[in-house]
Amino acid sequence: MEDIRGNLEKVHERIRTAAESAGRNESDVCLVAVSKTRTPEEINTAIDAGVTDIGENKVQEIMDKYDAIKPVRWHMIGHLQTNKVKYIIDKVDLIHSVDSMKLAKEINKRAAQHDKTMDILIQINPADEESKFGVSLSETKALLEEILENCENIRIRGLMSVAPIAEDPNDVKVYFDEVKKQYDEFSRIEHERLDFQYLSMGMSHDFEVAIGSGSNLIRVGSAIFGERDYEAFRRMNNGGN
Repeated sequence: MEDIRGNLEKVHERIRTAAESAGRNESDVCLVAVSKTRTPEEINTAIDAGVTDIGENKVQEIMDKYDAIKPVRWHMIGHLQTNKVKYIIDKVDLIHSVDSMKLAKEINKRAAQHDKTMDILIQINPADEESKFGVSLSETKALLEEILENCENIRIRGLMSVAPIAEDPNDVKVYFDEVKKQYDEFSRIEHERLDFQYLSMGMSHDFEVAIGSGSNLIRVGSAIFGERDYEAFRRMNNGGN
């Protein structure tokens, strides 16, 4: 587990360097540790080392780990199916992956049942990649306005994006820059349920570039926990078989 602590120190150094290069402070950037396939022991080690925010890609992993994890802010960062919203609506602090009115309406319905206002981000697919979820840059404003008009139990806190994979992370800066432009534009809208504070861009391989483009929330998994061992994860979830 010492690797996690050491890796976390290296990540913070990378954040600090990227932020300073952009004329910003490390404290301006929220680090979400992505715990996909990780054990509660590994996650709690990261929390003991200072992690305050955990991100999960799958509802089932949130359900399986929730009671075993020390107090932390939970982020749902993966694609969220409407039929699974009910399982995590009372557990997560921020849903990053809202990309349709159908999903927004279900989140709104479940939030109302729990008498809460759910914080969300709108997920953008800036390169219009067929393999990824998210609305196009041209569709984002319409979705934002429709959510504000129809979902009284949702507060829009910003935008999220996943850039294309590139050998040189600098090659995707153009996509981060386009999302930042929309973030700045929508930040000027005055509405009681719109409070832009989070621009969620950047992962282990490209978060320095994202920070340079204005990201203030990065989602980092392998740089903290190491490369994922999917076979070990499969065995763990099948009783060791």
